[in-house]
Amino acid sequence: MSVQTRSMSPARRARARRWRRDRMLLLLVVPGLVYYLIFHYGALFGSVLAFLDYAPFLGLSGSRWVGGQNFERLLGDADFWRATLNTLEISLLQLIFFFPAPLALAMMLHSLTHTRIKRFVQSVVYLPHFISWVIVVALFQQMLGATGVLNGFLSDSGLHTVHILGNPDAFKPMLVAQVIWKDTGWGTIIFLAALTHVDEQLYEASAIDGAGPWRRFWHVTLPALRPVIVLLLVLRLGEILSVGFEQILLQRDAVGARAGEIIDTFVYYRGIQSGDFGFAAAAGLFKGVVGAILVYAANKISHRLGESGVYQ
Repeated sequence: MSVQTRSMSPARRARARRWRRDRMLLLLVVPGLVYYLIFHYGALFGSVLAFLDYAPFLGLSGSRWVGGQNFERLLGDADFWRATLNTLEISLLQLIFFFPAPLALAMMLHSLTHTRIKRFVQSVVYLPHFISWVIVVALFQQMLGATGVLNGFLSDSGLHTVHILGNPDAFKPMLVAQVIWKDTGWGTIIFLAALTHVDEQLYEASAIDGAGPWRRFWHVTLPALRPVIVLLLVLRLGEILSVGFEQILLQRDAVGARAGEIIDTFVYYRGIQSGDFGFAAAAGLFKGVVGAILVYAANKISHRLGESGVYQ
């Protein structure tokens, strides 16, 4: 031990030891930290565009300050409220059908006793997460498109063909089905990790007492997973106005803006394509503020339910 280390207080020596022990793990965090600092926290400074009649060739300092005029236009814009309604409908469908799917899949994987089969199934269900949305949408078009496999089979059988991807009424359920297929396997990771900490003796004791599989799930598994479920639900509520920009942008034109426009695509078309940057920034700021309020409210509710939530 060096003279400098001996002169440190016990707390500082403990921190130095942890740094030496975990320095490689901390260095691995640096790229992700830099990404969030630049593209998330740094981008917050661009919110000033929501209060400007921004012109790129004039810059921030040369653009005219308009105060809340962009927000007045936003709140009176029927297209924006239609995009907001579409966003909420898709989020609600995902919350009802996609949010429980990883838990159900994790329960099934956890029940597998053969290690090799369990690892193989996990690898298969994780794989779609690493496929880009471009490939996923292309696969669905090949299967369900106007000239896809389904319509080819119906046509060869002498039946009426159906254009599912171009049907506005089927658009939102199809989006949820795509998310379930792509990300359910990846979402099981957290639940599987939580299930490994459930004491097996609790299952054995409840089985001896005559509890069936459903009662064991309700009285043993669910209470053990409740902190994780509450945490993920709070985080999901914070993203309730974010439902997959790339996924929907690739399919929006097939059903039109009335059924396929969401807040993120609304910002893209009004800001990037139409050049109304201040108006688009106001829509983005509105979305961020609503998300922050929902996280704060959901976190407070989780505290009242006895859970830790995202923060204390």
